[in-house]
Amino acid sequence: MNPVIEAIMKRRSVRSYEPKPIPKDIIQTIITAGNEAPSAMNSQPWRFVIVEDKATKSKLLGAAKPGAKKLFDSLKEINPERYEMVMQRFKELEDPIYYSAPVIVFVIGSGRYASHSCPLACENMMLAAHSLGLGSCWVGFGAMVTEDAEIRKILELKDDETVFGPILLGYPKEYPERPDKKEPQVKWIA
Repeated sequence: MNPVIEAIMKRRSVRSYEPKPIPKDIIQTIITAGNEAPSAMNSQPWRFVIVEDKATKSKLLGAAKPGAKKLFDSLKEINPERYEMVMQRFKELEDPIYYSAPVIVFVIGSGRYASHSCPLACENMMLAAHSLGLGSCWVGFGAMVTEDAEIRKILELKDDETVFGPILLGYPKEYPERPDKKEPQVKWIA
């Protein structure tokens, strides 16, 4: 199988990591892959903040957890079974947001084309991580930190910027099985 297609087919969202640091040159390779993503009008509207520091990760978790829990509380009425599963995870895990990943990469974008372009950088990074033997996960709840003034200062987040991701990186403790996928909906116009 073509190695690019194989990477796309085999990459999974990893939520369990070894507490092993990632060499800086590997992280830089992943960032370079993100930077090589296509962008609207070649705007390259992104920048990257890499977090490895445990104290900063703890602050990020403290800032993200209340917003995520509040969002999950709305799930209680709609899908009580899913709510119970999520709340159990919140109780069991030390870090139910960033999953104690050794590296958290915030992809931060601004401008007219950021919402179209920054997700492409995120996907490039996750595929690059997979190709290098690392696990990755795009955690939307991890972006629920932008209301915290201290976190905004740490990320140097400007008013016109948005967090895309963040992307977790680490050596997988366990690798998830492929989830069931729906058949693609396709309309051919020939």
